[in-house]
Amino acid sequence: MSRKAKERTALEEKIGYKFADRALLERALTHISALAGGNRSASYQRLEFLGDHVLGLVISDMLYRAFPKANEGELSRRLADLVRKETCADVARAIDLGPALKLGNSESHAGGRLRVTILGDACEALIGAVYLDAGYKAAEELVARFWKERMLKSLRPLRDPKTMLQEWAQARGLPTPTYREVARTGPQHDPVFRVAVVLPGKESVEGVDRSKRAAEQAAAAAMLKREGVKADRADG
Repeated sequence: MSRKAKERTALEEKIGYKFADRALLERALTHISALAGGNRSASYQRLEFLGDHVLGLVISDMLYRAFPKANEGELSRRLADLVRKETCADVARAIDLGPALKLGNSESHAGGRLRVTILGDACEALIGAVYLDAGYKAAEELVARFWKERMLKSLRPLRDPKTMLQEWAQARGLPTPTYREVARTGPQHDPVFRVAVVLPGKESVEGVDRSKRAAEQAAAAAMLKREGVKADRADG
């Protein structure tokens, strides 16, 4: 058995599903950079589109059943958190999806197997492939296996820290907080951002994360904590 075949078999064992149509699995793992002439239809892009919507439907159903007292706004915020690219990439890392991906040499050498966007997209494509291979029930079981625990974990604030900090500042007659990138470190394909939040009359606070947006949220959360402001959380 070739190395790639072993990686695909290991992936099937990780997700608890064996494909009847191996071509679907192959396509779900094929990045456009690996295809001569950029034949998009042979890459995972169409499966990603399908998987994104299947994931959204399954998670919506899970949330509706798990949180009977939650209103539409709360369910929407929970859904957005669970289907975002970073969450899909986190699941992809949990199932060791990266090594099984088929990438072009340049993308592979640039660290594509670690890139959040590629991991997230391929994870959605895998869900789409399972859906086509065995139907909704199989896709639902796959999503539940890797998203249910995440859904039931302590929730992120229902209002994100940047929104909360802006509202807090406005309530005190302060201007809107601004954010400044202080440093960017690490390799180009997986950088780490350090961002400072600036509010007149207050000492600036920094946040660090793997995307500029997340670093801004971390900085806002740090300032809120310093000022003694508690984040909103849902009780389900």
